Amino acid sequence: QVQLVESGGGLVQAGGSLRLSCAASGIIFRFYTMGWYRQAPGKQRELVATLSSDSRTNYADSVKGRFTITRDNARNTVYLQMNSLRPEDTAVYYCNARHPTYSADTYWGQGTQVTVSS
Repeated sequence: QVQLVESGGGLVQAGGSLRLSCAASGIIFRFYTMGWYRQAPGKQRELVATLSSDSRTNYADSVKGRFTITRDNARNTVYLQMNSLRPEDTAVYYCNARHPTYSADTYWGQGTQVTVSS
């Protein structure tokens, strides 16, 4: 059974920082592209950042220079360091695991709330 468990969300003032973690189990973690997505109220889920098994990264333009995605294959965990947070970063953040070859082999976490106050 595949599980992705996010943690690290919370309430922070604008300009502050948070670090999200996502611990994966039930998959061969090192093979998967890991990603973070977010969904704000009334909006569609959008990509925040992805990190492939060979260390290629992709970031949404809105977070470039502020957010950093990393992974620890020994701990089956992916992180999202979020700095210089803005109120518009407020959303539920979801962890995603996607097999690079079999796109249907995709999994989601339950989400963690990030709220940035102005």
